[in-house]
Amino acid sequence: MTFPLSDIDNRTQKNSTGMIRGLWILLLVLFLCSLMAGRFKITVSEISAIVSSLFPGHSLSPDLISHKLVFLWIRLPRCLMAVMVGIGLSVSGAVYQAIFRNPLVSPDILGVAAGCTFGAALGIILPGDSFYLVQTLAFGFGLLAVFMAIGIARLISVKPVIVMVLAGMVVLSFFNALLMLLKYFSDPYDELPGIVFWIMGSLTRVTWHDLAITAPVTCCGLLLFMLLRFRLNILSLGDIQARSLGMNPAIFRLVLIVTSSFMVAMTVATCGQICWIGLIIPHMARTIAGPEHKNMLPVTALLGGIFMLAADGAARSLTPAEIPVGIITALIGAPIFAFLLYKNRGSGWL
Repeated sequence: MTFPLSDIDNRTQKNSTGMIRGLWILLLVLFLCSLMAGRFKITVSEISAIVSSLFPGHSLSPDLISHKLVFLWIRLPRCLMAVMVGIGLSVSGAVYQAIFRNPLVSPDILGVAAGCTFGAALGIILPGDSFYLVQTLAFGFGLLAVFMAIGIARLISVKPVIVMVLAGMVVLSFFNALLMLLKYFSDPYDELPGIVFWIMGSLTRVTWHDLAITAPVTCCGLLLFMLLRFRLNILSLGDIQARSLGMNPAIFRLVLIVTSSFMVAMTVATCGQICWIGLIIPHMARTIAGPEHKNMLPVTALLGGIFMLAADGAARSLTPAEIPVGIITALIGAPIFAFLLYKNRGSGWL
C-alpha cells in the first residue's frame, strides 16, 4: 500500500508539531522545578504569592520578603540564563555540524572557547578585580580567535572547510598554550583558583544585566538560523551541490560561522566553559527529529534549554556546596554521547 507524498509530509509535520509542543511543556515544567530547587527552598504557593505581589493591589507577607529577593534577583535570572545558554550552545553546535558536515564538530572547533577562556584568565590576573573586565576580555578574545581561524583559512584558500577546521585547531592550541602560561605565572593562592573555577563553568554570578545582553543575541541568532534553515540543508550537501543550486556557499558559511561564534563567545564570556552541550544536543535532536533543519533546529533549542536547566538544578541541589555546572554537563554528556554513538551506528552521520 502506498501513500501520496503530501500525506507523508502532513503526517511528518503533525508529528514534529506534537514533539515540539511536548518539549515546550517539559521545558516549562522543568523551569518551574528549577525555580524551586536549591538550598533555599521556594514552593509553588510562594512563587504564586511573589508573582501576584508584582501587580498593583496585591501585598506580600513580611515572611516572604527574603523569598522574593532570592526569587527575583538570583533564581529567576539564573534559570532564564540557563535556558539561553542551552539554546545558544546547542543551536550553534547544530549549525557548525551542518556547515562542516562533521558530527564531531562542536562550537569551540574554531577556538572561540579557548580564546574566551584566555581572555577571562587575563582579566582575572590584571589589576582592578572587575568582573566586567573579565567578561569584556573573554568576549573580545573569543571573537579574535574565530577571526584568526577564518583569516588563516582564507589565506590558504584550498579546501576551505577542511582548512578552516585545521586552522581552528591551530588557534585552539595557541590560546591553550597562552592560558597555561598565564596559569603558570598567576598567584597560586588567589588568581589561579579563579581561573580554574572559570574553566569549570558556572551560573552563580548571573545578573539581569548579563541576561539583558545575552538573551537578545541568542534570540536573534536563533531567528537568523531559522530563516536560513533551508540554506543549512543545502550547505550540508557540500559546496559543489550548493553551487549547482545557485547558492554561494562561502558567503553563507561566513555569516553562519560569525553568528554562531558571536553567540558562543557571549555565552562563555558570561558563564565560563560549559562543555558537551554543543556536541550531544544536536545528535539527540537529529535522532529524534531527523536531519532536516526545519524540524531539527527548534527541537535542538528546546532540548538544549531542558538539558541546561536540569544540569543547573542538579548543580545546586546534589551537594551542600554548589558544583560547577560544567562538571555536571561533562558527567552527563559523556555517557549520553557514547549511547548516541551506539544507537546511530551505521547511519549517515556516524
